[in-house]
Amino acid sequence: MNSIYDKLTTLDFVIVAVYLVALLVIGWVVSVKQSKKNETLFLAGNSLSWYSIGFNMWGTNVGPSSLLAFASIGYATGIVAGNFEWYAFVFLLLLAMVFAPRYIASKVSTMPEYMGKRYGDSTQNILAWYALVKILVSWLSLGLFSGGVLVRQILGIPMWQSVTVLVIFSGIFTFAGGLKAIAKVNVFQMILLIVVSLTLSYLGLQKLGGIDVLIAKTPSNFWNLVQPANDAHYPWPAILLGYPVAAVAFFCTDQSMVQSVLGAKNLEQGQLGVNFIGWLKVMALPLFILPGILCYALYPELGKNSDLAYMTMVTNLFPSGMNGLVICVMIAVLVGTIGSSLNALSTVFTNDIYVKKINPNATIKDQIKIGRITIAAGCFLAILIAIAIDNIKGQNLFNIFQAVLGFLAPSLSVVFLLSVFWKRTTKKAVNATLSWGSAFSLFVGVLYLWIFPADKYPAWPHFLLISFYIFAVLLITAVIISLTDKNPEVNFSDETDIPKTSKKVKLLFGLLGLVILALYLVFNGN
Repeated sequence: MNSIYDKLTTLDFVIVAVYLVALLVIGWVVSVKQSKKNETLFLAGNSLSWYSIGFNMWGTNVGPSSLLAFASIGYATGIVAGNFEWYAFVFLLLLAMVFAPRYIASKVSTMPEYMGKRYGDSTQNILAWYALVKILVSWLSLGLFSGGVLVRQILGIPMWQSVTVLVIFSGIFTFAGGLKAIAKVNVFQMILLIVVSLTLSYLGLQKLGGIDVLIAKTPSNFWNLVQPANDAHYPWPAILLGYPVAAVAFFCTDQSMVQSVLGAKNLEQGQLGVNFIGWLKVMALPLFILPGILCYALYPELGKNSDLAYMTMVTNLFPSGMNGLVICVMIAVLVGTIGSSLNALSTVFTNDIYVKKINPNATIKDQIKIGRITIAAGCFLAILIAIAIDNIKGQNLFNIFQAVLGFLAPSLSVVFLLSVFWKRTTKKAVNATLSWGSAFSLFVGVLYLWIFPADKYPAWPHFLLISFYIFAVLLITAVIISLTDKNPEVNFSDETDIPKTSKKVKLLFGLLGLVILALYLVFNGN
């Protein structure tokens, strides 16, 4: 493989340098403005509009992991990974219509605070610590790991050096500007990302000779979203049953995702922002998956090294100067993902642990100081976890991501779904699921990923099905605990003031649903 580093010119280095300086200047300017207004780093002073929310959620969701991992899975299996973007519509709808109105009505700034209002301090404490673990592992460390893979592919340096450089830069940026700076920059970064990825797909199609040649050079099952039940990679039962477990936890309960909605001017702006990310996800095929499928047709010699698909396309198709732009996009999406994750980490620790338990009289200055110390500690731990993830064997990037999320998700999905849809859910059931249920789920995950890896022990079911089975066990257990609880504590906050959803929001979600349905019909005709 020809390293991208060998192809970098002076122009590329200038583009990267200017871009990095611009990012830090934006962070500093926003930070100065915030200090004058005495705003916190956390919810952007409830000032976010729908496009900022949509781009920010998408920017948090679309790390370098998406570029590298979707291209990798596209190379290996075709468009089946589109399910992870298009099936998400159901759970974005759930967030916008069911969860967001309740979150905004309860005037909370974190998910643990929301559950604390319903079940008391003990629930808030357990969820705060679990949320910290989840943000640290699923956001920070996975984002950092994929960025490390990228930097390692470009520069050929070891993983620990790659992730250290990345985390220092992202940490400085978040340290300076907080959520508002990240939200401002993400709009620009996401537009840049779209332009570069579409250009890559266009150049690939040009080189290959068009869509017809691409279809002729790929297996017919590459173009089916729904694969048979005996498919080795993504059988339809695994996606149908397993994906929702991670998706509910990811889109509806995850601080990093929900935080942008909580920072909205009002409910309608928050809901429109969630709708907007749904439209952005429709573009996953041309943006992320198609470069991998094109790479399969153009460079079949990669074989099992499908993680190299995206950078193979870049190094072979882009002219001088464009390589610098690609590195900028990678840095952009990395700073967005890691920055939002660091911000969420510091928000949860500061609001739910420091202010609640350690220093209830903390001033805004105290809170910002603790938030920044949390960011520094988070950076250090994320580097260690990213190096551990690098030691998972026998899985491509995409599978590692989905598996880790699948083992972190079941207890959160159970607790939040029961809390919203079943008023008989008790505090004892919630606390048991969050503590013992989470420990059980993570234990199974460690067995699957590190101790008895699936490539050596084929008796394991598909990791998405394992996630579903854990979810089912925890759900049944929580229901039994609630029903047999002799002194049920159902400390519900009043939910009579839930704001109504506007007709405009309902109409836009209806349109988006029709588009997703059409995509499923089109891509299952083979």
